[in-house]
Amino acid sequence: MHFAHLIQINDPGNPLVATLSREQLWHGLVLRAERPTLFVMGLDRCEIIHRTQTGIGRRLYFGKLVIEDAVRFFPPLKVHYLVPEQDEIPASGLTMTIEAPQPDSLFVRFDYEDARVAADTADAFYDTFRRSAYQEADIDTIRVIRQLAASGKLDTPLQ
Repeated sequence: MHFAHLIQINDPGNPLVATLSREQLWHGLVLRAERPTLFVMGLDRCEIIHRTQTGIGRRLYFGKLVIEDAVRFFPPLKVHYLVPEQDEIPASGLTMTIEAPQPDSLFVRFDYEDARVAADTADAFYDTFRRSAYQEADIDTIRVIRQLAASGKLDTPLQ
């Protein structure tokens, strides 16, 4: 399955929407990888199991379900999540890319990939549900980033 969508961050034509800088947005996307419990409902805890100059390896705990993934940073453009195949979980990936089609305009493109292929109408129905859940989670991610930016917590890189 492949699913991608855009969320507009800055709208120069709407003064009611607080403007985020590219740096604040980048710091927010990095924070989502480093401290996902602030962003992901149902996630009990996250362990960083290794760190390199370009990314991190994580262990995510959702109750009894434990998922390992890898996150690569491509500053200040994109963050890529890779979940290798594990037990009943197929390989999947998510890339969050900052796009700036105009100087005052920012978007984040969320691009999901997984190795599953819809085999029947039940799988197709499930994929429709997953797309909707992904989009809602991404809207929540941007909402949290906006809240953190408004409180000044994204003005400097994560320490």
